[in-house]
This record gives sequence, C-alpha cells and structure tokens, in this order.
Amino acid sequence: MFSRRGKDQDKRQTPKYTCVVSLTEYRRRIDALNSEDLRSLCKRLQITTKEEVNSKHGTSIKAELEPETFKPNLKEPSELLEADQIEKLARNLPPRTIGYPWTLAFGTSKNGMSIKTLYRVMQGQDTPVLLVIKDSDGQVFGALASEPFKVSDGFYGTGETFLFTFNPEFQVYKWTGDNMFFIKGDMDSLAFGGGSGEFGLWLDGDLYHGRSHSCKTFGNPMLSKKEDFFVQDIEVWAFE
Repeated sequence: MFSRRGKDQDKRQTPKYTCVVSLTEYRRRIDALNSEDLRSLCKRLQITTKEEVNSKHGTSIKAELEPETFKPNLKEPSELLEADQIEKLARNLPPRTIGYPWTLAFGTSKNGMSIKTLYRVMQGQDTPVLLVIKDSDGQVFGALASEPFKVSDGFYGTGETFLFTFNPEFQVYKWTGDNMFFIKGDMDSLAFGGGSGEFGLWLDGDLYHGRSHSCKTFGNPMLSKKEDFFVQDIEVWAFE
C-alpha cells in the first residue's frame, strides 16, 4: 500500500529556475570571456542579469504607460534640446529612469570645457547619464551611458548604453551584442563603442574636438555630418 504522500512526490516535476545575479557577480563570472563565449555560457547556465530582466519587461512596461510619462520634468531648461526631442529620448531611456526628473549634472556653459571637471561632478552620481552634444554645424547627437562617466582602465557599462542622433532625423543605435566596448574614460578622452580600431563617439580631454565613426558595438553610422567635429556645447543629464 502506497501513501498519498509518496504518490504526490512521484508526480512532482523538478521545477526550472532562472538565476538572476547581480551585475557585480555577472561581471566576475564573465570577465575573461569574449562576447561569443559569453553568449554560449549564459545560454548554458541560464544566467540573466538584472538589466536583462528590465530590458525584457521594458517594452511591455512602456506600452502600458500614459503618454504624459514621456514628458519628463526637467529641473532646469535645456539649451540644446527642444521639447519634442526630449520626449523622443525619454521613450528610449532604460525603464529604471522613468518617473525621475532630469537634473543637469554638467554643462559646458556653466562648468567649462574640461573633462576633469566632468569626471569630478560625476562622482556624486549613481544613475544612468545622458550626454547631449551640439557641434559647430548645429548638429545634435550623443549617448546614454548606463552609469556615470569615470576614469577607467578598460571599457565599462552595460547593454543599456546607446548612441543617438537627430541628424537628419532621430535615430537610436542600441547594443548589437557583438562586443562589450560600451564606455571608456581617461584624462585625455571619453569614448563610446568600438571594434576594428574605431570608436562610435569620441571626445578629447578639452571637450572641444570630437570624432564619430561606425562601430560594431552599436551598429551606428557616423552621428555627425563630418567624422571630425568641433563641440559647441555639451549637457549631461542625470535622473534623480
């Protein structure tokens, strides 16, 4: 005679779990791997980062939001972005930024043209940051960085990072998955994207001279009219 408990146990199936790990643990596990090995490992171990969880639900979350959600509150007006441009950018920001006011963390009009000053003001930030550039041709473009800018030995950041341009019309270029060359900073430059020796977007230490080129990280074309450009103004917005 078999007990009911035994029968129930026989009917049970082993549940399947997806392991959600912190970004720090995720980076520790894959630090020495290239992108191809990373995709294979993640598939085999069913590792999901918190950012990927947000990304998977991002579309459904945004679809349920009211249009007013994408009219963010700016603590002070932007000198570089028009209202419709702000709304277009807001619709592409990571879900974790939704509902937070935009704060102007850095602006060349008030902080000057210095990458050292940029890094200094970034030390107090812990949110993604939006870099907006207006060049001497009047073109507006930039990048969304998954974390504040800092001096780094190598590339850092996550797949939330993207490049954008309003020239000739608004386009966003998100992570292709080809590599993990998101953001790199040193005292002489700030760069986004890479592959084949070219950066998607690059600024010098004076925040005056820049360069844009197609890159594998984001699959973007040149963001500016010319590969080499001169900066007229820069704004960096945080979400807090």
